[in-house]
Amino acid sequence: MIELRKIWYYFTRYIDGFLLVGILTLMSVGLIILYSATGANISKVSHQVINISVALVVMWLVANIPLQQIRRLALPMYVTGLALLIGVTLFGEINNGARRWLDVGITKIQPSELMKIAIPLMMAWYFDKHEITLRLRDYVGATILLMLPVFLILKQPDLGTAILIAASGFYVLFLAGLPWRIIVGLGVAAASSFPFVWATMHDYQRQRIMTLLDPSQDPLGAGYHTIQSSIAIGSGGIIGKGWQNGTQTQLDFLPEQSTDFIFAVFSEEFGLVGNTLLLLLYLVIIGRCMIITANASTQFTRLIAGSITLTFFTYIFVNMGMVSGILPVVGVPLPLISYGGTSMVTMLLGFGILMSIQTHPKLIKT
Repeated sequence: MIELRKIWYYFTRYIDGFLLVGILTLMSVGLIILYSATGANISKVSHQVINISVALVVMWLVANIPLQQIRRLALPMYVTGLALLIGVTLFGEINNGARRWLDVGITKIQPSELMKIAIPLMMAWYFDKHEITLRLRDYVGATILLMLPVFLILKQPDLGTAILIAASGFYVLFLAGLPWRIIVGLGVAAASSFPFVWATMHDYQRQRIMTLLDPSQDPLGAGYHTIQSSIAIGSGGIIGKGWQNGTQTQLDFLPEQSTDFIFAVFSEEFGLVGNTLLLLLYLVIIGRCMIITANASTQFTRLIAGSITLTFFTYIFVNMGMVSGILPVVGVPLPLISYGGTSMVTMLLGFGILMSIQTHPKLIKT
């Protein structure tokens, strides 16, 4: 019995139990919905179980890495990710008109996923290095560090990932004390540059925005996703149609129902009540992450924890917004629920960093 306690302590000493329970609960909900969304496809559900298992192992490994070591990994991870993005630009494989994947021999990788963690890590490290003498030029330098990978990802093109990475970097800038007058100025500049941005956007990106304003203008084309997901959400009503009883899902009217639009499947089957419980579960996880952020001992840990937490919230907001028809369709999965391995591993890698911040001895700046 004593040996079992020692083994249990060894495997769980750097795991935040409260956060882990929330994550596992969401993953379990995801598997239940995936089973229905795929028409009881056991093979796909089994594959997702493997994805979850790999992601949990990654989370455990990262949670066991000391904070000083995580800090040292920031620069190498950023440089490696940037080099891989340049490699994608030069040698990446083209699939459906986009160049996002890089063949490294034994497998294919999507370097933009690495940057979702590398960017906040690098920017947090950068601000931590300049904490004592922080000036406006340091914010400019951090912005350059952010915009280099964002520009390379936009060239692929991958608007959804570029937006998420830009958001994660902006959160670090904000938490590091970027003055409000600059934030407002940047907002005004972004709004005034819209005509230029519109001229440089791809046709499909323009179409997504136009479809947001009026999905009915192309109901069988660009507006199909938004129209069908809206029907699914609305038909769920208050209590939903029941598990595996959603007509939009089971009759295959709903597109991408196991990935980007899995929230519409959940809404149709469990209704407003189910959505409310799902949102509460997400809020519990976000709340725990915010507590970890508030307890962080240094500039570096506070910035990285805050950025990961707010980026997690952004994933949820953007996915539910696009499925509900209030945001353009940009291909963002619903965290911990949508089918997929890469996004799952990236998300749990971030949670592993949060657990390391919470459970390791406080980082002493050197």
